Amino acid sequence: MPEVWILGVRHHGPGSARAVRDELHRIRPDLVLVEGPPEADDLVGLAADPGMRPPVALLAYVPGEPARAAFWPFAQFSPEWQALAYAAGAGVEARFCDLPAAHALALDADPVRRDPVGELARAAGYDDPERWWEDLVEHRGEAGTLDVVAEAMRAVRDGHVAEGVEARREAYMRRTLRKAAREGYARIAVVCGAWHLPALTLPVLTLPVLTPSAQTPPVLTSPAQALPVLTATGRRARGPGATVPEGAPGGSGRPPSAAEDERLLRGLPKVRVEMTWVPWTHGRLAAGAGYGAGVAAPGWYEHLFTAPDRPVERWLARAAAILREEDLPVSSAHVIEAVRLAEGLAALRGRPLAGLSEVTEAVRAVLCDGDEPKVELVQRRMVVGERLGRVPEATPMVPLRRDLRDEQRRLRMKPETLTGEHDLDLRRPLDLGRSRLLHRLALLDVPWGTPRRARSKGTFKESWSLEWRPELDVALIEAAVWGITVEAAATARVRDLADGAGLPELAALVERCLPAHLPGALPYVLARIEDRAALDGEVRHLMAALPALVRARRYGDVRGTEGLADVTESMLARICAGLSPALSGLDEDAARAMAALVDGVHAASGLMGDAGPTGAAGPAGGGRWLTTLAAVARRDDLPGLLDGRVVRILFDADALEDDVAARMARSMSPGNPPARSAAWIEGFLSGGGLLLVHDPRLLAAVDAWLTGLSSQEFADALPLLRRTFGAFPAPERRMIGRRVRSGSALRSPEPGGEAGADVDEGLAAGAVRTVREILGRETGGRP
Repeated sequence: MPEVWILGVRHHGPGSARAVRDELHRIRPDLVLVEGPPEADDLVGLAADPGMRPPVALLAYVPGEPARAAFWPFAQFSPEWQALAYAAGAGVEARFCDLPAAHALALDADPVRRDPVGELARAAGYDDPERWWEDLVEHRGEAGTLDVVAEAMRAVRDGHVAEGVEARREAYMRRTLRKAAREGYARIAVVCGAWHLPALTLPVLTLPVLTPSAQTPPVLTSPAQALPVLTATGRRARGPGATVPEGAPGGSGRPPSAAEDERLLRGLPKVRVEMTWVPWTHGRLAAGAGYGAGVAAPGWYEHLFTAPDRPVERWLARAAAILREEDLPVSSAHVIEAVRLAEGLAALRGRPLAGLSEVTEAVRAVLCDGDEPKVELVQRRMVVGERLGRVPEATPMVPLRRDLRDEQRRLRMKPETLTGEHDLDLRRPLDLGRSRLLHRLALLDVPWGTPRRARSKGTFKESWSLEWRPELDVALIEAAVWGITVEAAATARVRDLADGAGLPELAALVERCLPAHLPGALPYVLARIEDRAALDGEVRHLMAALPALVRARRYGDVRGTEGLADVTESMLARICAGLSPALSGLDEDAARAMAALVDGVHAASGLMGDAGPTGAAGPAGGGRWLTTLAAVARRDDLPGLLDGRVVRILFDADALEDDVAARMARSMSPGNPPARSAAWIEGFLSGGGLLLVHDPRLLAAVDAWLTGLSSQEFADALPLLRRTFGAFPAPERRMIGRRVRSGSALRSPEPGGEAGADVDEGLAAGAVRTVREILGRETGGRP
């Protein structure tokens, strides 16, 4: 029979990690069993690869259903990782012993279970489990960490009956341990969560389970009784592998037999799974990220593991370095005072060593002078610590993931977890390639980059915010069904989207294809657009699609869009023919949507050369769109919002057939309902309020209409007016208010006079002179 050690740990606990590492070197097992999915046994050897750098995670997914996936994360301070590292370094075999992922992904998820660390902390009078764990385990560094944690966990679990997935997991662990015992290994070490330890140290295993210490304290029966053992300095508790006699205090009743475990595991549902290693981050290890076994401060825990000597001094020195990187004045004297403050707070609170709360208060008070944004910077960079792991070249990957890795190297784009801002100059081949890769990934629903408004103007500039998240590896697996390279997958994805898309969606798809440079997809989408445009008789669909197509047309023949010219010309002609009937019988919401479509078509017609004055010669027939709007403006049955918007467009294009002030006066006459007049004002002024500032006639007309409303009429129109004027920038609202208060700005000019005749030419002379010089005209000594 083999000798067996069962080491119960806290997942991602640096104290447990150090204890496991030391214990494994002491007992020197020839088989290490680790809590995790056994499908990953073939991947264990990669833990020793120099290219592997935690945090990493085992990823199990169902081929064809990548959304059904599960992760098993490992950090450098995870006891399970230290067990794998020991096995790799010692040349001994390591296996995973938990329920296979094939069953776990087919079963319902575990119900929310008890928090044993929280129970022990509350029994000790702590309201913060993490602080209790630091005081009793992490900051003591005693050799008996595994012993006392195991004894306390037995007390917490007393009377607990495992059910559901938890019971099946523990049954499978016992089965794996029995199987290993029959294979002839002399020394077996099992590393598992301390919660499962009592279920694996049952006498029914008929294995000699050894203890690393000879002294045996009384058996514990409650969390409160566990506390003296945990707090006694230097005292050794019952070994982590010691068994609890059946029926004794701290036992779990009659233990299940091998036959009962087999019955429990018989007939479990199963799915086909594949496994790989993927990079992980400390942020995803945090409990706040939704990870059930997470810790509150992974960056702090990594620091405790990697810097066991003088951790407070080293932590505060790092915090000072981070603040200096942001050009903030932090000196060595600040660090010395911060260390004194942290240690003083720990002494006042009776803590064996300054913990995270003490060092954070020291950072806030001394290094940051109470400035919370600076404190948040340190918290984000250090307490959580967005470190991204790395997996070696030999890691199994779907072909799409491997192609993306090659593209990242070729384009020198390193995936990072911290958000980075990148400005791309598309005139440079390297930046153009980066842009195309990011756009292709976006088409595959792998949002590595988020577009931002470029700092400089010009179509050759792009700005992106890049952040790599572990779940993007799952998104890549989902996208792998479309192809083995990023370009091929994006092309196939676009063609699939085009088959089921309507005309507006197809137009938007063209705009996404162009920057992604997908020559295999763009002609296919253009062919679908031509087919849809010929059959779609809905004017609103044509209006929604036209702006995107016209913007795409601006790229020219280099982008392969030569076929768009005929399509857009045909669509504009059909829009002009069908616009008037489409404006009949619209309610308020439909009128608002139609006004947005009219604005879009107007902007598109300008890019096509069709927005000039009526009758002007142009490449598209000389103002066909404005001619259509002029005919629409003669109607008296339009909703107020649309009527006002059409009049404004015609006025700006110098194509309005009558005087705009007269048109406004008619639209706001007492014969019209106040709500319609307010809607007309909203439509007319939606392009901005400067028109009222520079044209006193229009401001006077609006003022006369408002002052002529009754109290009830004003109350009815107020919501629309507030929405209209609230959309103006604050400077425009202030200028309008000044003109209204001045009074003179509300007087209409004399017949034959000029609008704005009250302008002070002396004050304007300097500006006029500068403008004339810019235009290259001689001033001749005159303003």
